[in-house]
Amino acid sequence: MILEILLALLLGVTAGTITGLSPGIHINLVASILVASLGSLANIPLIALVVFIVAMSITHTFLDFIPSIFLGAPEEDSFLSILPGHRMLQEGRGYEAFVITIYGSLTALIIILIFTPLYLLFLPSIFEFAKSSIPYILILISLYLIFREKDFVLSLIVFLLAGILGFATFNLPIKEPLMPLLSGMFGLSSLIISLKTKSKIPKQKIQEIRSIKLGKKEFFKSLAAVLISSPFCAFLPGIGSGHAATIGSEIIQQDTKGFLFLVGATNTIIMGLSFITIFAINKARSGSAAAINEILQTISSQNLIIILGTIIISGILAAVLGIKISKFCANNINKLNYTYITLFTISILIIFNIIFSFSSGLGLLILITSTSLGIFAISSESRRINLMGALIIPTIIYYLI
Repeated sequence: MILEILLALLLGVTAGTITGLSPGIHINLVASILVASLGSLANIPLIALVVFIVAMSITHTFLDFIPSIFLGAPEEDSFLSILPGHRMLQEGRGYEAFVITIYGSLTALIIILIFTPLYLLFLPSIFEFAKSSIPYILILISLYLIFREKDFVLSLIVFLLAGILGFATFNLPIKEPLMPLLSGMFGLSSLIISLKTKSKIPKQKIQEIRSIKLGKKEFFKSLAAVLISSPFCAFLPGIGSGHAATIGSEIIQQDTKGFLFLVGATNTIIMGLSFITIFAINKARSGSAAAINEILQTISSQNLIIILGTIIISGILAAVLGIKISKFCANNINKLNYTYITLFTISILIIFNIIFSFSSGLGLLILITSTSLGIFAISSESRRINLMGALIIPTIIYYLI
């Protein structure tokens, strides 16, 4: 059994590396394929399948900042890193930007361990109390973020349009509806804008890891923001790491590096705590958590210990891999034609959408519409967090109905 678990962990880290580096291949897609194939995997211990999913998911949260920073092609969990990360890339500091997100993700591993017993003790009663209030909490958080904008009317329009699009998408017969919806809003839109601006990437500076630091004040400010926002958002449906990071940064202001640390930490914390949430309240907070719930049905204390061990080990392995891969990217990104890289990335996103989502013309329609809405949000200078209305509004409607 131990051998199978170790093999599953290594394969999960490998799969998470592939999904993290490939905008368009989401971990939810891999997890759903795995669940659909359970009949043909009958000889594999269920806990090994769970370890694979956990290792893949945690690794993904470490590495999905590489395409966000170096290509401008994020997934929904890392899109906030585009602006500060890309700015640092344009200054020749893309490697430094990624390493800062790794610092955040590594810190997240410690926070997950600290919050696990607190979740197990207090989350059942907190969730029972908050369950009826979930739609109103989501509305308050959304309104707070919207009215913090300079042009809150425009932001409200973007939020509502995204919500209408999200609600329509989830009620249409589309395979993997999140793929055209989110890859259009957060991936293709920024890539098309980047083609228009014809970015040129300067030679990147590769610093020693020990020389890449956050000041003590900035570190503790970012840590405080993480501790305030992430654990709370980790069990609320419709609220992702982007919202957690934005809420944290609104409460406690950070500079560019502090914000990257915050985004890296929230990304990993929310994924890690989603597995603990299943055990605590039997609610799946992410696609990966839902897959684990379906595989095991009931999670035992022994399963939970294995899951926690997998989170820590895969996170450490992912950090080492991420630093090596990002160093390679930083050394070579300026040698390549960035327009060709962008066109290639756009092609990959469209191909994956064709394979997994375009069971009918509806998938293509959603991709075109979501991309247009993403371009509108960028061009109008509305913060892209407002596009998460695509997930929040359907969740609010679900709980109110």
